[in-house]
Amino acid sequence: MTTENVRITPQEALQRTIEHREIFHDEMLHIMRLIMSGEMSPVMTAALITGLRVKKETIGEITAAAQVMREFATKVHVADRTHLVDIVGTGGDGAHTFNISTCSM
Repeated sequence: MTTENVRITPQEALQRTIEHREIFHDEMLHIMRLIMSGEMSPVMTAALITGLRVKKETIGEITAAAQVMREFATKVHVADRTHLVDIVGTGGDGAHTFNISTCSM
């Protein structure tokens, strides 16, 4: 099934979260593309994100959201990476530390 065939509306997705039911991966791809393209209103976006948090996000919902955010991300190509600095997380510091901001949710 391609996401073009997925016909879940934002209202249906919100209803699923209210009922503590999963938004399936392909459906979440569609919903996230609506959000990232600006086609979904800020109010509906906030309601849906809040609903997902209250019901507890599934792995499928999270991976679909991450996939679409990567699709919409601006790709930056840097020829010389010598002076690049990672300003988020502790992923590349080699100190094997835990970033407390990761726990903020």
